[in-house]
Amino acid sequence: MSLSPENEFEPTFDNVLRMGGNTQKNETEKPPVFIEDVARLAGVSPITVSRAIRTPSKVSVEKQNRIREAIEATGYKPDSIARALRSGRTNIVLGFISNMFSQQFAKAVRGCALILEESGYQFLIGETTYSYKKESAIISDLQQLKPAAVFFTGVIELEENREQLRKLKIPIMETWAYPRDPIDLLVGISNTDGGKLAAQHLANKGYKEVAFIGRGGGRGALRYQGFADECECSGISIVKKIHCKEVIDINDGRKVFHELYADGNMIKAVFCANELLATGVYLAARDAGLRIPQDLAIIGFGDNDLASSLQPGITTIHFDSEALGQHAGRMILASLRGETLNQKTRYMPLSVIERGST
Repeated sequence: MSLSPENEFEPTFDNVLRMGGNTQKNETEKPPVFIEDVARLAGVSPITVSRAIRTPSKVSVEKQNRIREAIEATGYKPDSIARALRSGRTNIVLGFISNMFSQQFAKAVRGCALILEESGYQFLIGETTYSYKKESAIISDLQQLKPAAVFFTGVIELEENREQLRKLKIPIMETWAYPRDPIDLLVGISNTDGGKLAAQHLANKGYKEVAFIGRGGGRGALRYQGFADECECSGISIVKKIHCKEVIDINDGRKVFHELYADGNMIKAVFCANELLATGVYLAARDAGLRIPQDLAIIGFGDNDLASSLQPGITTIHFDSEALGQHAGRMILASLRGETLNQKTRYMPLSVIERGST
């Protein structure tokens, strides 16, 4: 549940109708319930009811319990539109994900949404498709949309976009990386360390010549840098590097597989810095008659159900994306309630899940 403090009279649409609008309704329709009704039953003022819903830390536990019981008894539902008119903010949290096809992003969004929706917020989703242009357009429109908070599956890199988000003065949650200077809140991973883990794993398996496939910018560039640095330390040569402009689905991995052998190199191991790429490469290699891992070893990044279901399974750099979303949701909720956060950033650990592809 979520409401901002208000005056004793709450200008809901039901109140507007009661003051002179069309009051005709079906005889079987239940009469409207107002915040005053909840306050009367709980033995408190309407503004105390509002505070208990919006910022429970400002109301005693005993009063919170009475108000909760009164809300359940009356069936009162806060009027989010009226609240937006008063406060200039809706109860909507906007979540922008990089790719709708990513199971990791979907799990994170679900984990965040469940936390927020339990407290009366609505979670709406949009897609940026890794596009700076689209990201900039979305951020420019946020002032008109008036969200309560914003969640991104990524970090905002362009300074003009970062500044616009700061000016909103609402909780801004960035994820999927671990920069030193987040805009506001952050639950992230070290993409550089993820690349290092992939290289260490291939080194431990004895591979001396490897390939890399991933996006050329953003998180893909960080994963490559960590991978390249560790390869150099481990005496591994990167004989092929393929940068993808965009990664939409598994078919992008299938397409890029054929580039691995275009110049005659007999690639024996490849790090795909995205699980969709890894899955597509795996399927294309299998269709081409290659044995996994005897002819081609594959390690991915992110982990998804398909990677674990395929035989012999795809080795991957793993982290708990649903837990990431849950942590993000709790931090956003605490910030919305005006609570002091002891720590505004949280690091998610990475690990190698070894399966048959390596």
